[in-house]
Amino acid sequence: MDQEFLAALSQLEREKGISKEVVLEALEAALISAYRKNFRFSQNVRVDIDRQSGQIRVFAKKKIVDDVLDPRVEISFDAAKKIDVNCKVNDMLELEVTPSDFGRIAAQTAKQVITQRIREAEKLVIFKEYEQKVGDILIGVVRRFDKRCYYVDLGKIEAILPYDELILKEKFNLNSQVKAYVTSVEMSNKGPFIYLSRKHQGFLKRLLELEIPEIYEGLVEIHNIAREAGFRSKIAVYSKSEDIDPVGSCIGNNGFRIKAISKQLHNEKIDIIKWSKEIDEFIVNSLNPAKVLKVLVNEEMKEAKVIVADEQLSLAIGRDGQNVRLAAKLTGFRIDIKAFSSFKDSLGGTKFEKEVQEN
Repeated sequence: MDQEFLAALSQLEREKGISKEVVLEALEAALISAYRKNFRFSQNVRVDIDRQSGQIRVFAKKKIVDDVLDPRVEISFDAAKKIDVNCKVNDMLELEVTPSDFGRIAAQTAKQVITQRIREAEKLVIFKEYEQKVGDILIGVVRRFDKRCYYVDLGKIEAILPYDELILKEKFNLNSQVKAYVTSVEMSNKGPFIYLSRKHQGFLKRLLELEIPEIYEGLVEIHNIAREAGFRSKIAVYSKSEDIDPVGSCIGNNGFRIKAISKQLHNEKIDIIKWSKEIDEFIVNSLNPAKVLKVLVNEEMKEAKVIVADEQLSLAIGRDGQNVRLAAKLTGFRIDIKAFSSFKDSLGGTKFEKEVQEN
């Protein structure tokens, strides 16, 4: 080691962001192991790299005793006095034991340590880069797959797209292009792990932001999303400006905008709902396309009883209960839907019918 080596470390620090001092400390630790391995000495040793000259020296630590029982870790008081006149029994004394050919071992070890540190630094750079992309949509290429997931090439690193994060019945071929949402980035001993999803509701939210200028610019805001990926989603939107129609902005002329998003989700049906701070109005909107006759809200219990015309009952509930289930997720209320005829009979008929007509 010499000053050229130290200069190289300084350059590495500037170009890769790898701390020179961290490398030197790691190298000192690695050289202790290399010394013990190559020279079969198990005594307590310390390696010192001079920060100015780059000179490497090895010191053995020995305890000063009156009678030496183990010369590997002990030194007699008389011998120690010749080195340090101020030493005392039971003190620890350092003796230089640098082997003559230790430079060769040091060079090999330095190469290994620096290579390892460069790899670690590159992994950290990638981790920090993709950590900032959590919540974004990325485009990659499927390079391989196994029983659990697809491995998507993002250019600098492969990301993981688990099968249970796909839209139902969705499959990709090798070398297929994939657009997906970054759910998390984790650091491990092997490097960064990036996890993707196509069924996460955040994926739909980001598609809306990318495809609809009014949402991207903040003129229309998303209040909430309820999604059953591959089947149907309900999105509650609103605008602070009375001049902007939030629902129409999202749907677009002849449904062009929302159809473009639906196409990317294998024709998932997307309902755009106008959010209202009046919970009964919001619940009515959330059950679209069904027509609601009356809503009875219990805000304390977060429950709502909804009455619809008999012919609207199946539409309000939806196939396998999907419409009301998504409406409940969207509003945060438990929704109980009743047909007009059955609810009218339970309340005495005429009086209730009159109330509904008045509303």
